[in-house]
Amino acid sequence: MSEKDKKAFVLRINPTLLKELEELAANEFRSTNGQIEYLLNEAIKSKKKKKAKTDE
Repeated sequence: MSEKDKKAFVLRINPTLLKELEELAANEFRSTNGQIEYLLNEAIKSKKKKKAKTDE
């Protein structure tokens, strides 16, 4: 997905959580935005896997 296809929005976040996200992003060589997007994608994948297992 190209940058122009992405939708911008405002995120209100606890300053402590933001600091932790920034540190995690730096450790994984990602931008903070990239880290948030990565974590959201991983959470969705995990949720889909759990749902698929319970549907079996």
